[in-house]
Amino acid sequence: MTWLRCLSYMPLFQVHYRGLFLLVFVLGIGSTFQFGYQLSVLNAPSPFIKQFINETWERRYQTTLSDGTLTLIWSLVVSVFSIGGLIGSAISGYVTGRFGKKKCQLAIAILPVVSTVLVALSQITGSYEMVMVGRFLSGFYTGLGLNIHAQYVGESAPMKVRGLINTSGPLFVTLGKLCGQLVGLREIFGTKTLWPLVLLVSGITAFVQLVALPFFPESPIYLLLEKGDRKACEKALKQLWGDRDHQAVIDGMLQEKVARKKGGSMSVLELLRDRSHRWQIYTLIVLILTLPLCGASAIYFYSYDVFHTAGFPEDKIAYVSVGVGSFEFVSAIICSLLIDRCGRKMLMLGGYFLMVLTLGLLTMTLALQKTYFWMPYCSVALTFTYVFLYGSGPAGATLSTLVEMFAQAPRVPAFVISGAFSWIGLYILGMIFPYVVESLQHFCFLLFLIVTLLSATFIYFFVPETKGKTISEITQEFNQLNFRGQLKLRKSASPESVFSTRL
Repeated sequence: MTWLRCLSYMPLFQVHYRGLFLLVFVLGIGSTFQFGYQLSVLNAPSPFIKQFINETWERRYQTTLSDGTLTLIWSLVVSVFSIGGLIGSAISGYVTGRFGKKKCQLAIAILPVVSTVLVALSQITGSYEMVMVGRFLSGFYTGLGLNIHAQYVGESAPMKVRGLINTSGPLFVTLGKLCGQLVGLREIFGTKTLWPLVLLVSGITAFVQLVALPFFPESPIYLLLEKGDRKACEKALKQLWGDRDHQAVIDGMLQEKVARKKGGSMSVLELLRDRSHRWQIYTLIVLILTLPLCGASAIYFYSYDVFHTAGFPEDKIAYVSVGVGSFEFVSAIICSLLIDRCGRKMLMLGGYFLMVLTLGLLTMTLALQKTYFWMPYCSVALTFTYVFLYGSGPAGATLSTLVEMFAQAPRVPAFVISGAFSWIGLYILGMIFPYVVESLQHFCFLLFLIVTLLSATFIYFFVPETKGKTISEITQEFNQLNFRGQLKLRKSASPESVFSTRL
């Protein structure tokens, strides 16, 4: 019974947070889940989609589609998702500031349903353009939804479970990846006739959110600071945190409101020009760009070759890849349980430094793949190790750190900047990654190793721990970097001022 007693002290098992965790679930399945799902769902049925594009072209123009043109059309199908995501992320600051997170999420929840219908009807109507439009709408929805989810749950969570709640985003992303891999199997929708139904899960989860979200409140901070509705804020806190006295929390929000009135609201340009947030912006850019550039895409790209060399039959490799996705999902759960105990900085540092070691060893094992019979199994073990380190550390802790670095006023434009760099990085990586792999082979991991090592070094020296700290305390730590020159001048001037006083 000891373990049950321990579980009772964990925030996840405290009944008064039931409303908060239900909100996190409803937001997750309709936003961050969609992102992970869209990333992986087209991988398995891609040969059938390419065949559909080729057959449609021949039926329309009575000519064979060249390989170059087919590659171009398929690249558009894949990359238009990132373009839609960039647009959705870019307008998120304006629409959420004007209409609120809840209304925006409800307004766009219909888009996955529309996208699902378009893709489902594409084969019947003989139009691969409908697949492109569906992918664009999916990108637009997830680009906006990712920012809304991070801000919504971050503003709705109390400090004691803030890390756990903030890691729910990456957790649902990994769940979406896993579901996308499962749906793409040939036993489900990964066939020539059933591939148009691959987005069915996306439409269903979005519909569930559309029905359930109206029963939940807007974020308490938004209600008090943006709308000035104290009663609505108190009601939201009681619904999400339990029917208790939340006066101390409201007083803290009011103090932030006073500080915000002095500084006013901020646009993206104002945030970029603001010296008091300079190192927060540097940190945001480094952390966001490291996620796609640390080698995660390379690991997934090489997983097929690694498993094939290790002796797995070709028709079984898809199931082993599902195992990798399951492993990443489990690691994301572990990150959620550890983050409020170990801290954000420790998870990021430990994860990145161990990932550097893993990438180095993986490069060696891939280079010696044919030298020793047991070397491919080492590559398989290192692949699973890397996925575990990435999911249990940086993937979850990064978003939590970004949410906690900014106060209410700069948080919205900060997430616009974050989203822009994230989607641009994803698009560029998708364009140049095949050429990098083609030219460097498995030695491409050395490039990712260098990027990861540099990022870990930056985190060690410049990123403060945000666990259990108020935004004022975090801001003060960053101000030691933002105003470092002024602080040095003050220290150097202090002896003279003391001397002149004595005179």
